[in-house]
Amino acid sequence: MSSLIDSVNPWLVAVGLNTILLGLAAIAPKKLLTPAGLFHAWLLAILIWVTLGWQGYAVVMFYFLVGSGVTRIGMAQKEAEGIAEKRSGARGPENVWGSALTGALCALGVGLINSGFLVIPSSQSLVPSLQSLLLLGYVASFSTKLADTTASEVGKAYGKSTFLITTFQPVPRGTEGAVSLEGTLAGIVASVAIAFVGWGVGLIDLLGVVWCVLAAFIATNLESVIGATLQSKYTWLTNEVVNIFNTLIGAIASVLLVWTWVNIIN
Repeated sequence: MSSLIDSVNPWLVAVGLNTILLGLAAIAPKKLLTPAGLFHAWLLAILIWVTLGWQGYAVVMFYFLVGSGVTRIGMAQKEAEGIAEKRSGARGPENVWGSALTGALCALGVGLINSGFLVIPSSQSLVPSLQSLLLLGYVASFSTKLADTTASEVGKAYGKSTFLITTFQPVPRGTEGAVSLEGTLAGIVASVAIAFVGWGVGLIDLLGVVWCVLAAFIATNLESVIGATLQSKYTWLTNEVVNIFNTLIGAIASVLLVWTWVNIIN
């Protein structure tokens, strides 16, 4: 089946498949995306399919479906407390790119390498290769974002005790920079799940799963620190901008972890 898909022009497949899927999403009773969000998700999905094929597409779809699902956990309660995501969790363009910009750039880098537009001179070749590092960064970015989304939403719905990550003082659920045991554990499970999806489709190896989970844990906690210390001080530091930093930290952390490991064993 995958060989048949690969033999067809990827642009045609990407445009056709995503037009159908997002058309169905547009008429679904529960809106996962705003109208503008649908268009931007369509562009993102085409980019991912063309650069990384169905394998990369599987990762981003897993993130989108699971992330949308956990956002709706305890929605009535969170809305009553004023800590629910706006628009009842429907994603707009800012959410699409806040979550996926880092992954999209990693995918674009892989696409440029595969197409021959980006050539790495042999004298400067990397071990692991730049392509494998970009693939790791791609999976790690979504592993980070899903961990962050899950930790936040589960924590707001089920967190029995929430603490500010910088001081460990008790704070209300939904406070920027707040963490909970329930949310943290749920976030780790989510990062493991999507990392295994990346391994299952062949984007990373089993050791890459470890790097993705560790990177997601590091980045998610650093994101909480940013939320607790900086976000309220700068108006430009919106949740979407913080999400970009979060996923970028996750991608970079995964690359640094694997690079450190390779240098140790060599």
